[in-house]
Amino acid sequence: MEVKIAKFVIDGGGQLKGEIRVLGAKNAAMKMMAASILIKDKVLLENVPDILDITKISEILIKMGAKIERKIHQLLIDTNTLSQTEPDPHLVKEFRASVVLIGPLLARFGQVKISHPGGDKIGRRPIDRHIKAFQDLGINVREDSGGYLFQKTDKLKTLVRFEKISVTATENILLFACGQNQPIVIENAAIEPEIIDLCQFLKKAGAKIAINGRQIIACANNLKAVRHQVIPDRLEAGTYAVMAAATKSELKITQLIPQHLGAFLAKLKVIGVKFEIGPDFLYIKKPENLGATKIKTAEYPGLATDWQPSLGLLLTQAKGTSRIEENIFENRLGYLEELQKMGAKIKLINNHVAEIEGPTKLSGANIASLDIRAGATLIIAGLIAKGRTQISQAENIDRGYEKIEERLQKLGAKIRRIP
Repeated sequence: MEVKIAKFVIDGGGQLKGEIRVLGAKNAAMKMMAASILIKDKVLLENVPDILDITKISEILIKMGAKIERKIHQLLIDTNTLSQTEPDPHLVKEFRASVVLIGPLLARFGQVKISHPGGDKIGRRPIDRHIKAFQDLGINVREDSGGYLFQKTDKLKTLVRFEKISVTATENILLFACGQNQPIVIENAAIEPEIIDLCQFLKKAGAKIAINGRQIIACANNLKAVRHQVIPDRLEAGTYAVMAAATKSELKITQLIPQHLGAFLAKLKVIGVKFEIGPDFLYIKKPENLGATKIKTAEYPGLATDWQPSLGLLLTQAKGTSRIEENIFENRLGYLEELQKMGAKIKLINNHVAEIEGPTKLSGANIASLDIRAGATLIIAGLIAKGRTQISQAENIDRGYEKIEERLQKLGAKIRRIP
């Protein structure tokens, strides 16, 4: 997709109606694209969303020599001609998730040089845990002003134990392990649904992977061609659920996996949102009374940090004083300052804790999208606000939501994109 600097203009106050489909999980699809480096054959991924983050990692792989063809929601990837071991520095600096390329490139070529990965506005995310994990395996890591050089040695070790759970570091070591003949043990690993889906993808390609609680044991040799359908995006599903509840609408959200929404649905129930769960859908009913609660983020199976912003917005419409505790990222509460511009009654205690008083009527304002989930949250805020809301930096939302304005227009939302 073409990257264009744009804004969203929303006229709020209306309700939504109909159904909306959940697309593929970007956090699974991107890691499978990285995993294709390990497979000297064709990889076919299905249910891949047409979003900016997928475009960015595609550009990185293509510049390294890979061939990628897109057809609607399919990607055909061939990395047999991959020759470079240094991802384009400019693209890496724009794209934080590029850090997950270290594991497969190191496994295939024995070394990789990568620039300092770019960050975003939800807080610093240094790659210290990645570095330490690779060093624990006997990998030499050197850092200079330009970035990092990872080099495999002949003294490979077989155990990594994370002191603190890290999703991308778990994925990085898992991908490295799937390029080794001897099993590597990962302890205190992240076990998000996207990681489990990545494991299923790798097993289809011939990897040997065993998961026992938070322990993952993996190895592989000569992975083969694979076809895989990416799981639905649970984070996107959560956005639409809150959107329905906040706008007091009835909405059917289809093609999702309810089991992946456990902690989120439990919190919705506490707040007072009524819903029906089907085998692959979620039907949000028009809420009557919303009540205050406490939001506390945690690693899966806890409440995902990506759900926190939309739930925070919903709590501005709930009666009483709510509390948010963000335990994953240091600056993920920045969106609350944008909501304050719209009239929300919020007390920011520190970078991790905030209190919200509700219910509060929001008014349209000129606000900015700080990141993917904050941006989607502000769209919801615009939909329930009185008057017109203008959201700048729409490209941040495009990173994780495919043509969101077109999809919401079909539900009755008054939203449009302008230059």
